[in-house]
Formats: sequence, C-alpha cells, structure tokens
Amino acid sequence: MNNFFTKTLHNIFRKNETKLHILNYLFWECTWRCNLKCQHCGSDCKASSLFPDMPFEDFLNAIQPLKKQYPKDSVLIAIMGGEPLVRKDLAECGKKLREEGFRWGIVTNGYAYDEAMHAKLISAGMGSITVSLDGLEENHNWLRNNPKSFERAVKALELIISYPRLNYDVVTCVHQKNLAELPALKEFLISKKIKKWRICTIAPIGRAAENQEMLLTNGQTRQLMDFIVESRQNDPRINLYFSCESYVGNYERKVRDSYFFCHAGINIGSVLIDGSISACPNIDRSFVQGNIYKDNLWEVWENRFQVMRNRDWCKSSICKTCKDFNYCNGGAMHLWNEKRDCIMGCVAEKISHTKCNSHSFKM
Repeated sequence: MNNFFTKTLHNIFRKNETKLHILNYLFWECTWRCNLKCQHCGSDCKASSLFPDMPFEDFLNAIQPLKKQYPKDSVLIAIMGGEPLVRKDLAECGKKLREEGFRWGIVTNGYAYDEAMHAKLISAGMGSITVSLDGLEENHNWLRNNPKSFERAVKALELIISYPRLNYDVVTCVHQKNLAELPALKEFLISKKIKKWRICTIAPIGRAAENQEMLLTNGQTRQLMDFIVESRQNDPRINLYFSCESYVGNYERKVRDSYFFCHAGINIGSVLIDGSISACPNIDRSFVQGNIYKDNLWEVWENRFQVMRNRDWCKSSICKTCKDFNYCNGGAMHLWNEKRDCIMGCVAEKISHTKCNSHSFKM
C-alpha cells in the first residue's frame, strides 16, 4: 500500500479516536510500596511509601460512573504500583472488578508471583499480565537491585505460560549495560516459549534521571532499532515490538505494527495513588486533570484532557518547524515536563542521519 496513503489513513484514525476519546484502558496506581528498589524507577517507590495504599472502595466508587457510559467488559483496569503484589487484598480487588463488569490485569516485577498467587489471581478473573525481564541474570538483578529477582521473574513467566488463556507480554527496559545481550535474551525468551516481547528505552525521570547508564546514546538507540527491525523481519518465533514511547522517524512501521500514537488522555487514563486523575502514570504530575476525592471521574475524562487531545502547544517548543508534526504530534506525553519542554528532545532526529523535519519515510 502507498506509504503516503497509509500515513493519511493513520492521521484520520488518530483524529477520530481523539474526537471520540473512548476510555478503554485505565491504570490504577494502587500502591507506592514495592518489594524491590530498581535503578530506573520512575516513581522512586520504596518498601514504605509516603502514601498509604489507596482503599479499594475509594477506587471502586470512582469508576462507578464508567459503568453507565461504557458496555460491560469494555474497560480494562491495569493495576500497577509500586508493586501491586504487595497488596494482600489484590485478588479480592480483582474479583470485585470482574463482578462490576471490568476486565483487569496487573503490571508486575514478578518477584512475589508464585504458584499460590497465580492460582488466586486466575480464580479472581485476571485476564492480562505484564512482567518485566530486563536482561539475563546478572543485568536483570543489577537493574532490580536484588540477587533473586531474575529467578523469581522467570518462575512467574513459566507459570503464566502454563495458562494459555492469559494475555501477557514481557517488557524489557533497554539501557547501556544490557543492550549488547539482547540477542541472547531473545533466545532465552524463545526457549521459555515466550511469544510477546515489548522493548522500551528509559526516560530521564525518577531515579533514572540521576544515572547516565540508564540512557542510550543516539548511536545505541539506532543499534536498538536495527535489532528490532532485523528480528521482526527475519525471526517469526517471537513477536518483538518497540513500545509506544516515542516517534522514531524512518523506523516507523518497521519496529511496531502501526504508526506512533500516544493514547494518553485519548484512550488511556489513570487514577494515581493520591487520587489524582491523569493519563499514562509516567506523565509529569503537572498534567493531572482532577482528583477522585473531589471530582467525578467520568466528567473529568469527558471534559478535560484537552492538553493531550490538542497537541498544538508542542509547536511552541522543539516541534515548531517540524514537517513531520502530523505524524509525531509532539511525541509521547511522558517526555514533556511541567515547563512544557521535551526532556529528551526529538528522538527521531537523534537516531536519523538527517534532520527530523526532512524525514522522507522511505520504508
């Protein structure tokens, strides 16, 4: 299909999705407590948190208006933290969500995911799970700051694979120390019968902002893109794809199934630990749109979030002369800070041998 035509169709699709802004994915940051202390944590979570766990009843009350607006099972609740498995009532929360007509899943480091937990969560109706595996044993344990983290995460994956009805993916955060071992990690995942592998880079937020080893150079980012392209083109054993974190210029449609689209505030929302209503949880807190303890979640979703649904404000920053703005739309929201500055600059320009505004999308 003609490349210009496919890009045009994608722009029409994105504009239509933005106009409708149907909420189909809602994160619940249920805790800031965590059983690990990862080098790259965006939330800077600790074993004992500044915030207490959000009472489930508070979250459940907040999402009641969604039941009147959306069909049963059309909204997925993604439970995250911190580490959601530190909550003793996690299975009970999930079971109640299913009873209320919401699908649910978790985002976990896998450390506390054992046979008993697996059985409890499956019985409670968990339908999806994301597990982090950030390299082979040495590198994963280094990033996660725990000598048993790799072993526990792999055990979790083995349990998950044993239940074929569970939708899952493995996510790997790539940094300078684990980039070179991605081919070996791919073979390891394939040996474990993993079929879905999502790769992302690390933004300079949270703890990662203080550690330059977390951030890839421009050349390393190109190396990562080339690895993904080669795998997608030549290795059907595993579905490898780049995350939705940034527009990647000439690599678009080579590293993921569709053109870049930041769904934050368009299809994705979140309820944060203090009740704040936002979009993707990694977005700067200055973009918070309300709070469940004083606002109606549905009304906030329906009437606010304009800063994410109309991204023309990005043109006052690094995007102002970019001819590819219609395809990038300012990139991922989590890369913009409270001053409306992009904290990583234009990723597409950094990994291209030409300027971002002269990309020709020769695929």
